[in-house]
Amino acid sequence: MTQNTPGPFRADHVGSLLRPERLLQARKDYKAGEITSQELYEVETVELKRIVDKQIEVGLDVVTDGEFRRDWWHLDFLEHLNGIEGYVPSKGFDFEEEETEAYNIRNIGKISFNKEHPFIKDFIEFDKIVACRAVAKQTIPSPNQLLYVSMRNPDIYPNIEDYATDIVNAYKEALAAFYDAGCRYLQLDDVSIAGFVTNNDFIYDDAYTMDQLFDLSLRMVNSVLEDKPADLTVTTHLCRGNYRSTYAFSGAYDNIAPRLFPEEKVDGFFLEYDDERSGTFEPLKYVPAGGPKVVIGIFTSKTGELEDKEAIKARIAEARKYVSDDQICLSPQCGFSSTHHGNKLTEEQQWAKLNFIADVAKEIWG
Repeated sequence: MTQNTPGPFRADHVGSLLRPERLLQARKDYKAGEITSQELYEVETVELKRIVDKQIEVGLDVVTDGEFRRDWWHLDFLEHLNGIEGYVPSKGFDFEEEETEAYNIRNIGKISFNKEHPFIKDFIEFDKIVACRAVAKQTIPSPNQLLYVSMRNPDIYPNIEDYATDIVNAYKEALAAFYDAGCRYLQLDDVSIAGFVTNNDFIYDDAYTMDQLFDLSLRMVNSVLEDKPADLTVTTHLCRGNYRSTYAFSGAYDNIAPRLFPEEKVDGFFLEYDDERSGTFEPLKYVPAGGPKVVIGIFTSKTGELEDKEAIKARIAEARKYVSDDQICLSPQCGFSSTHHGNKLTEEQQWAKLNFIADVAKEIWG
């Protein structure tokens, strides 16, 4: 079983890592019917062992599976819930200057947790590889990711509250299954609630107003966490989109901070702060003293260039004006490969970035 953790850590990371060419080719071969699922799994396992060793080597006390057994940060988990299926729509999502590969999910029946969900087995195998050399962190999409327009089937769920209730119950079972599998550090990746930072039209389920949807988003996460074991750390990562080094939307945290930071009952928030799209640190004043940790993503995962160390220290000093130093941690603003396509940097640059974050954290906090 994984060792207990008070995470997040002073040097942490969001989760996904660049897929090596061998893994990308194996997945292509599997989809083309040229290798079996077991052969793909074996390639994934070999590469997973390598990246676990590498994360430890660059100085991290927390490691992830890099999301190596999935194509998308969210869809692979969601489409394995009962009542959800994956499909190919007519177009992808619109990102800044780029449209994503077309793939999505939809509601086809009553939603519940799949007791044979592959992510549980995958975590057990991942945890064995880590072997208590570091803390094994699991990432999954927030339940709020199911609140986009067209996902809820109104013939199955005429009432959005009934839909939300079944999602919450499915996630409660998921958390219990991960916990029983040995997981003690779980991250909810949430683009949906981060979308409330923007003044642009963000396409949510139209059954509710934006205020009602924000209330529902908070209620869903907090309801999922009602029975959370005391030694299970759960965090939220707020993401503005991450696809081939592009993004989906911009906006500061000012709109959501007064309610999100004090009300969502998580142990930490991973926040994007790598460029001007994120606004200032002032909204951090709403983080309760002695409450959740704040992982400030002041290092970008979208390019390989290392940040200036003195500039990083100055930004940390600025953040300290609004939240206690005891609650501050560091990470990239997002993963390096939220989808199998990956961001536009090399694997060598990725490891250098994570090593730099670990070194900066050690220099500042010891």
